[in-house]
Amino acid sequence: MLDSLREALAPSRGYSLANTFSRVGWIGFWTQIAIGSIPVTLAIYSFLFDRSTGAGTRGGLALIEYLTIADLLLLIFTTVWFYRYTRLAEQIAHPEQRPPTLAVRRAAWTGVAASTLGVVFSILVMLFEVTQLLFYFLRVPQVGIPTVQTTGSGSASWLSAADIVSLLILILTLFVEVTVLTLCLWLLFRTMIASVEYGHAGNQE
Repeated sequence: MLDSLREALAPSRGYSLANTFSRVGWIGFWTQIAIGSIPVTLAIYSFLFDRSTGAGTRGGLALIEYLTIADLLLLIFTTVWFYRYTRLAEQIAHPEQRPPTLAVRRAAWTGVAASTLGVVFSILVMLFEVTQLLFYFLRVPQVGIPTVQTTGSGSASWLSAADIVSLLILILTLFVEVTVLTLCLWLLFRTMIASVEYGHAGNQE
């Protein structure tokens, strides 16, 4: 059973770890550039313009803003890290520049750790945002969807498109981070089985 599984996982002729790192690296890099640029652009617009127009009075928590910024920075880091995977693939393909197996696995583990942390940040921020919106709506009369309310003192509070944009940023970011985490786990898995460059999976040199 184990021998059959090992044979099934063994790389075919011409299929190498370098090819895997190059292919997955470029897929992850351009995926994050194409999709990840959307939440980054929306976040910049939200921070620069929505505040200046005074849209929405829900009042976000400072912790949510810090976690969102950290999440976007992690997305930028993983984008750069996937580009590094493509450079690492070129080193693996050349015997004189080939790094040790442990160094390659460490690079794969770094991508897994960064993308996992990004997923955790996105989920936490999303929970905080949705909970805050829930408490806001529970305070207003439960008839229809009153997005504008006026208190006895005459002050009004409302929800704006900026509140929905923040959730859209989180959803898009989470989608990209889950995709990146899947690609990183696949790279980590490929470093732990036999390859053309490193031979047996247990070879650490």
